[in-house]
Amino acid sequence: MADEREETRHYDGPAGGWGSLKGIGSVFKRELSTPVVVETLMRQNKPEGYMCSSCAWGKPAHPHTFEFCENGAKATIWDLTRDRCTPDFFAEHSVADLLQWQDYDLEMQGRLTEPLRYDAATDKYVACSWDEAFAGIASELCALDPKSVIFYASGKASLEASYLYAMFARFYGHNNLPDSSNMCHETTSVGLKKVIGSPVGTCELEDFDYCDAIFYFGQNPGTNSPRFLHPLQEAVKRGCKIIVFNPVREQGLVRFVNPQNPMEMLSGHGTELAHMYLQVRPGGDIAALMGLCKHVLAVDDEACAAGKPSVLDRDFIDQHTQGFDAFATSARATSWDEIERNSGLQRSDLEAAAEVYVAAERVIGVYGMGLTQHVHGSQSIGMLVNLILMRGNIGRQGAGMSPVRGHSNVQGQRTVGISEKPELVPLDKLAKMFDFEPPRDTGLTTVDACEGIVDGSVKGFVSLGGNFVRAIPDRETMEPAWRKQALTVYIATKLNRSHLVHGRSSYLLPCLARPEEDMQASGPQSVSIEDSFSHIHGSIGKRKPASEQLLSELAIIAGIAKATLPAHPKWRWDEWTADYGKVRDLIAETYPEDFHDFNARMFEPGGFYRGNPAHDRIWKTDSGKAEFTDPSVMSALGVGDAPGRYHLITMRSNDQFNTTIYGFSDRLRGLEGSRTILLMNPADMGRAGLQEGDVVTLVGDAGDDVHREVAGLTITPFDLPDGCLGGYYPEMNPLVPLWYHDKASKTPASKGVPVRLHR
Repeated sequence: MADEREETRHYDGPAGGWGSLKGIGSVFKRELSTPVVVETLMRQNKPEGYMCSSCAWGKPAHPHTFEFCENGAKATIWDLTRDRCTPDFFAEHSVADLLQWQDYDLEMQGRLTEPLRYDAATDKYVACSWDEAFAGIASELCALDPKSVIFYASGKASLEASYLYAMFARFYGHNNLPDSSNMCHETTSVGLKKVIGSPVGTCELEDFDYCDAIFYFGQNPGTNSPRFLHPLQEAVKRGCKIIVFNPVREQGLVRFVNPQNPMEMLSGHGTELAHMYLQVRPGGDIAALMGLCKHVLAVDDEACAAGKPSVLDRDFIDQHTQGFDAFATSARATSWDEIERNSGLQRSDLEAAAEVYVAAERVIGVYGMGLTQHVHGSQSIGMLVNLILMRGNIGRQGAGMSPVRGHSNVQGQRTVGISEKPELVPLDKLAKMFDFEPPRDTGLTTVDACEGIVDGSVKGFVSLGGNFVRAIPDRETMEPAWRKQALTVYIATKLNRSHLVHGRSSYLLPCLARPEEDMQASGPQSVSIEDSFSHIHGSIGKRKPASEQLLSELAIIAGIAKATLPAHPKWRWDEWTADYGKVRDLIAETYPEDFHDFNARMFEPGGFYRGNPAHDRIWKTDSGKAEFTDPSVMSALGVGDAPGRYHLITMRSNDQFNTTIYGFSDRLRGLEGSRTILLMNPADMGRAGLQEGDVVTLVGDAGDDVHREVAGLTITPFDLPDGCLGGYYPEMNPLVPLWYHDKASKTPASKGVPVRLHR
């Protein structure tokens, strides 16, 4: 391994440590940050403080002194920059000019300060008043069939804004409410719900204090959720074993130096995290999990034959599950040759990992998009649940399923009604509460919306945050089609590429950032979010807004709705804007089991738990039990191997959160300075006759006769499985076909894209 590492780019330092502090410092200096930013960071993720607008990791009841991570700090500093993107900037630059800029340079212009509308005559955004913007948007919306309009949400907006956004859509007349979950974790919402009846994870943050083993799939905490490193470190120190399955050897799961531990910082001696690190092939998780389950069954067979107690939790399986016998028969019949071929792993390693599972009393299954973003990602989730169910590792302390979510409130938005699926929303109750007839038809997902934009059936797009056009697949097809829409509306804090890909009528509406004070008629307002563990947290912004003309997301939603919809005695937009507590009362009335006494509980330390039936072994599945499932495939890839074909995984850098690029350092992978690189293992480079520094073009190989390519990529040697390539998201999105998605959830399959190399 040491010799192989010498041939590849890598980082020998730990996650955390001085590198993390330097990363924060570089952004702090560049953004000309002030002492008030430090005060905000000291309040971040603490009771009655400000909840980070970056990831959705849990907020402990007893926080550290510095309860923020490198990327969380960058997000806060990014929001509170001194730079301003005023109408004068847009007067100097046409949209055509700005389309040539890099994503990073667009956002570096700073905070948007005034509402803007697109002027086709000059190809520029020009300033307008809020009343003009609301009236113009309303005029366009009233002229369109509501079902031809999309209301997209990025995953960052508060519970209060999200609830009203969903209600506005339904008052207007549609359920077209996709959100960023459609592009990342919708496979969890669909796949997990099918097998255990819950669309979200079953663990609470405290479970990591009691687990004996963590089986960890396709998620990188060092970059995407660095605060997770603290409970992982504590778990390892008390004897917990972490078994990692990931094509990329991520330093965040190898070694961690805690920046809050002076001794570790001074000595540089951190904690070795992964007990085993298995570099599974892209899409090979189904086979790897089948290997684990097969060996657990073999150990159980040996124990029973010797008259020893079963290693399976037979009582749990009999009482709480269905389908075990059929799955066990399938696992026993699956050959080790097939498992090794599809997983890229050796039988001996899988058996060793399975022995850890057998020996552990309490096990948590952790996963991210590396498991879910495949054509058969739902089956991968089902296989992980199979493993967890075999020993009753769900519905008890220190055990369960723990998907790691992305955006800070992406889970919460679904909880309060941002959903295209009417069966997930209490429409009958809403009908009585608001005296209207809600639309009952199924709305459009992200993929459906994109298909509608291409075929012309979608004519309007309202975006609550995000960078949708940059984030979606098939960008070269989508951008020209996007411009044919009658209306595009973007609610945002900073300029990004999506804002430059506009409809015939387009508005750019600047909003408050979460750390900023939100002053309304009844006084300063607080908002709330839901973390990955189904805990609800209140957040209070105290910083002076970047501009006096900024409105909150909720106020913008209410302003558009009031201008668009007819007057109605129960649609009280002004009251709801004046006092967000009244919106929380509506949420509590709509979802009383989850949100009773919402206003009284929202600042409980650690957040209040809204509950999860599967956490209590109540299975809201079709059978009323947790379901063992028998996979129909051994690889989650939608297109198999072929001579000359590679499988591309898209990745985020250490200086990035989703499509926001903070800089050009990918420190934890030893990569600096460029995002137009292609990672490839040295053996594959040799077989292809390539050397480090060669410039190549990637061409799509999905078999649909559509030409897709990304050119100008510099070959960079990296530790990856054979046949696997790595490149940055969103730069690689043009290679992902719109139709190449999870079969059940339509989540784009961005972790196993079939491609070929051209020189």
